[in-house]
Amino acid sequence: MPVIEKAKSWYSTDSGRKKVRYFLASVVATLISQGTLFVTYTILSVGSAVECNLIATAVGAVPSYYLNRLWAWGKSGKSHLMKEVVPFWVLAFLGLGISLLMVNFAQNYSKSAGYSHLETGIVVNAASLLAFGIVWIAKYVIFDKLVFVD
Repeated sequence: MPVIEKAKSWYSTDSGRKKVRYFLASVVATLISQGTLFVTYTILSVGSAVECNLIATAVGAVPSYYLNRLWAWGKSGKSHLMKEVVPFWVLAFLGLGISLLMVNFAQNYSKSAGYSHLETGIVVNAASLLAFGIVWIAKYVIFDKLVFVD
C-alpha cells in the first residue's frame, strides 16, 4: 500500500483525524503567538522579552483553545469551566512559565554576547518556540485523556 493510501486510511480514523487537527491547530496558534512575539519585541520594542512573550502567549491561547475544542476534539456548546477551561489554562500557564524562563535567559544571553536587537529577537522567538514544543506532546495526551473527553 503506498504511503499516501496509508496516510488517508489513518486520517479517516477518529484518532488520526484528531491528531492531525491538533497539530494544525497548534501550527495556527504558534504562528499567531510567534508573530505577535516578533512584532511586539523585535519590531515595536514594546517591552522586555518576558513582557512581550506574555502578550504573545495570551494572544495565541485564545485561538488555540477554540480550534482545539471545536475542531480537533469536535466539542460544541458551552465550555465546561472545571473540565475544559481550567485545565486548558493551567496547561497554557505551564507552557508560559517555561517559556518565560527560556526567553528571559535567551534575552540576557543574547545581550551579553553582543547580539543585535534583531538577532536577540530571533533567539527569543526560538526560545519561546522550544519551550512550547516541550509542553506540546504532554498537552495532547492531557487534552485527549482528561480535558476534551466525552
